[in-house]
Amino acid sequence: LSESGVPQLVQPMIWDYAADINVESKVQLIEKYRRCGFSKVWFASAFKGATGVNQSLTPVGHHLRNQLAWLQVASRSPADVLEGIALTGWQRYDHFSVLCELLPVAIPSLAVCLQALKNGGYSENIKENVEKLLGMPNLEIDNFMR
Repeated sequence: LSESGVPQLVQPMIWDYAADINVESKVQLIEKYRRCGFSKVWFASAFKGATGVNQSLTPVGHHLRNQLAWLQVASRSPADVLEGIALTGWQRYDHFSVLCELLPVAIPSLAVCLQALKNGGYSENIKENVEKLLGMPNLEIDNFMR
């Protein structure tokens, strides 16, 4: 792969939408890419649409844990390797499925995930900031919001 010249032409994107991604295996994968000549990698997380084909409401806690895991991967990787994080929001679980987790119900998840990535983690202060920004009296992370 390194002899092909491809590492000078592209930057790989590592996708994982799970709440419990294996941080160590992602760090090892980044090291494999580096040994092949890729100087930069991207991460792809999700703020909605990656938890089930018929999911109507967005499980905010699942997506927050996904962001926090990616932040762990970033902190355990060489400082110059991460080019960026693509925060995805899928509208269909696959191309043959009906729409799921429409954007309006996922806005709280988007706000939480963006704030977690921006601040390098999640805290009560960040939760209060998101509540204020969205005009919500009580942002629920581990329960579906009404």
